[in-house]
This record gives sequence, C-alpha cells and structure tokens, in this order.
Amino acid sequence: MELRQYQKRAVESCFSCWEAGKKNILLVLPTGTGKTIIFVDIAKRIVASGGRVLVLAHREELLQQAIEKFGQVGIVPGLERAGSRANGDPVIVASVQTMSRESRLNRYPKDAFALIIVDEAHHVLAETYMRIIRYFDAKVLGVTATPDRGDMKNLGKVFEELAYEYSMISAVQEGYLCRIFARTIPVEIDLSNVSVRSGDFVAEELGHAIELVIDQVSDKIVEFAKDRKIVVFLPLVSTAKKFAEAIDARGIRTEEIDGESPDREEILKRFKSNKTQCLCNAMLLTEGWDCPEVDCIVPLRPTKIRALYAQMVGRGTRPAPGKKNLLLLDFLWHTERHELVRPASLVAKSKEVTKKATQILEEVPFGMDLFALEEKAEKAIVHEREISLAKELESLRHRRGDLVDPLQYAVSIADESLFDYTPTFQWEYAPPTQKQLEAIERAGIDPSIVTTAGHASAILNALAIRRLAGLATPKQIRFLERKGFRRVGEWTFKQANRIISIIQQNGWKTPYYINPATYAPEQEVQE
Repeated sequence: MELRQYQKRAVESCFSCWEAGKKNILLVLPTGTGKTIIFVDIAKRIVASGGRVLVLAHREELLQQAIEKFGQVGIVPGLERAGSRANGDPVIVASVQTMSRESRLNRYPKDAFALIIVDEAHHVLAETYMRIIRYFDAKVLGVTATPDRGDMKNLGKVFEELAYEYSMISAVQEGYLCRIFARTIPVEIDLSNVSVRSGDFVAEELGHAIELVIDQVSDKIVEFAKDRKIVVFLPLVSTAKKFAEAIDARGIRTEEIDGESPDREEILKRFKSNKTQCLCNAMLLTEGWDCPEVDCIVPLRPTKIRALYAQMVGRGTRPAPGKKNLLLLDFLWHTERHELVRPASLVAKSKEVTKKATQILEEVPFGMDLFALEEKAEKAIVHEREISLAKELESLRHRRGDLVDPLQYAVSIADESLFDYTPTFQWEYAPPTQKQLEAIERAGIDPSIVTTAGHASAILNALAIRRLAGLATPKQIRFLERKGFRRVGEWTFKQANRIISIIQQNGWKTPYYINPATYAPEQEVQE
C-alpha cells in the first residue's frame, strides 16, 4: 500500500514518540482517512524488527477490515475470536470481548507483544480493554476519529501523548474527504424529558421522543434528499423499522438493517447497487462499513458524544465519482438540560464557536457549507473578543508593564487552542519548568499565570510557529495594540517593525496622518 503524505507523517510521528520514551500514544484522524492502513504499516515495521503485534477491535466488521488490510501487505494474522485461536503468529487480530477473558490472556506470557493497537480507541476505558492493557507489558497505540476535548481528557488517563492529528478540514482541503453541507430542518424534537445514562441519552426514551414526529421528519427527508443516497441513524431497531416504512411509503425505496437481519449482506448489496436508496439503522453502520456513494446522512440519534456523532457522519464523508458533497440534515433538538453534538461540533475548535455556528446555521434557511460556517462563526467570535479586548486595552494603556498577559496574547493572535487551553495528558498537568518560564518571559509574555507544563508548551509552540512564519512578536503586538492598532496579531514582523519605526521617528507618538483604528499594514503611509 502506498501511503499518503499525512499517513507517512502519522507513522513517523508514532516512532518518534516511542523513541522519545513515550509508551502509550494516540493517533487522531477523521473517519475515511485510512487509520487501518496507518496502523498496518506500523505493525509491519514492528514485525520486521522481530516484535509481535496485537490488534484489538470490538466489532466483527473491524476485525475483518484489519485482516483484509494486513493481507494486502503479505501478513496473514492469527485470529482470537470465539472458537478461533491464534498460535505463534507475528500479528494477532483479536475480539476484545474474547481476548479479555482470563482463559485467553493466560495463554500468552506478559511480554508476548511489543505493541498493542487499539482500533476505535475512544472505547479504551472500558474494563475489557483495560484488562488486556494491564496484563501485557507492551507499548499501546490508540487510533480514533477526532474526539472532543472531554473525550481527549478521558483518553489522557491511558495515553501519554497525541502523536499525530489530522483534521477533517485538512482532509477536505487536500481532497481526501468531501465537503459537508449542513442544513437545519425546522422540525422540533423535544428531548427535555429524555434521561441520560453513562454519559449519553437513554436509547429507549429517545426512540419514543423521535417516533412522535415520524411523519414530519419523513416528509422533510423526502423534500430535501429525494435525489440523494441516504443513511438514517436511529436509537432503536423498532424505531428504525417504523422510519423505513414511513420513508418507503413516501416514494423513496428504503430498507431497515440491524444485527438480526438474516439477509444483512443482501440488504447492503441492494443499497450499493442502487436498488434501494435509503437505509435506516439503529447504529449498526457506525463502524466498519464503507459506501463512498452515500451523500446524505440523517443523524436521528442525538448524542452528547462527539466520537459517536463523527462515526455517523463519517459514513458519508468519503469522496466518490460524481459526488458533489455530503448533505447533513440536522433538526431543532429541544433540550433544556443537556448540550448536544451538532454539525458544527465536527469542525469547531471550541464550544463557543460551536454554539455561534449552530445559531448561524439555524438562521440560514437553505443551509451552509460546514467549513464556511465554521469560518464565519470564528470571525464572529474573534470580532466579539476584539471588542472586549479593546476595552481591556484601554484600561491598560496607562498602566506600566513590559509583559503581555498570556490570555490577551491568545486573543490577539486569534489562537483558539491557547485561549481555551486545558491540560489533556498527564505530563501536561505538571508544573512548568524553569526553562519554559524563562523562554516565555524572554518572548515578552508574563509567565506568572502559566501554571502547567502543557500550557507553557502550547505557548512556546505557538511562538515558534509564528517566528518561522515571520509574524509579529508579542512585544510588537503589545506596543501597537496599546497605540490603538487592530488585528496586529495577523501582521508580519516586518509590517509591525515598519510602523513602530515610524512611531519612533515621531518621538514615540503616532503621526497625525495614521489612524490606528483603521490602519492596514499593506497601505502606503504618506504624510
């Protein structure tokens, strides 16, 4: 298999982390970008160096997908699943339910494997996975689609480092995933009385709530997606059957599929060959199934878990000949107590941007490209922060101080990750080192409120990236913002230096012919 450039970077990043002494590491890539291909290449290298590899997955489809990909590189893995037992195979693909049994674990010495790969690693905190990881003395590589910050914080209990992350936006820009067009459908679905259990909505109660609007929702699916290849996700098999009947009765050939369907393969073949146009399922198709031609996803299984939502949407993000985009239909979920994952959650960098983007989308009757939506929301948030920052800078203008506040700096350079930084991995919670604090202070940033090594590292990384890009320094930004200039964080070092030189030559006063509030660095400065 010929790896794409980002896949090569992912592989090299993993080995770099291990060489640096990290044992358990994480790869984050969106659905459809070849996570299996990446970990197969890593496993192949481990085997070539004399080590053995254990691959863990929790579903039959994922096990078969891994076996198929290993076959493409000339490796026939052993299989640990129910009645199947592996022997001395260099690679073993195992069902986590089977491998976690004491009788299976005891068949292997604790040092049997050099590496354990956890597919769909957002499940890793389950006791079945942890029992296996605790038993073996091996490095661990987790692979998962983009999780939200809450998921990452939980995964930080197992993994020491995020080795590599490839964003959905990058994948779309580079042509590996299709664009997503999101549309809010004006059907209100009341979830205010639906309970939450184990961090997400109770499926039984969700089913009852959604079935109350089955006719309205089915009408809208036909109205907006009649020419699309559709997959509908629902919380219950019984609910999926009812929706399949309702949509089919409206002229779109539809079938329901579930784990007990005796002709499951035939149903998927009919859908693939366009004999049917729509599939309704109760979360069966979230993992291990690919049909790139799908160009409409209807997530009628509201969730608080971003990884689950990303899995649903990921069934339609792969490109295919003639496929223009993926249509993502969202509804007016009414819930007073709980935050839902919404379309904007897939691309937004914070809850603040997600909330703003969701508001914008609900006000746009014909929908919007998801990445354009995120950009518009980001600009709106930056504008609001600039107004707040301007007020703060006005109060600071007459105060002495040579160092810029880290939060103020994050706002000035519009760096969402710095502005809303929270530690994820264990090392990030440690106190910053003296070397980090000294480097931050030399750059012109106040280190006194930088309390964790992770925050210090994030600031220093941002400084290094900006330095390589030739962008304005913190000291330049602080000076010019106090003079009333706007968006200085977007200026280059040379642009900032040029206007500072003009101010210096004018006795450290802004010349009368320059209006800081409207000045743009590319404009000519003439008296």
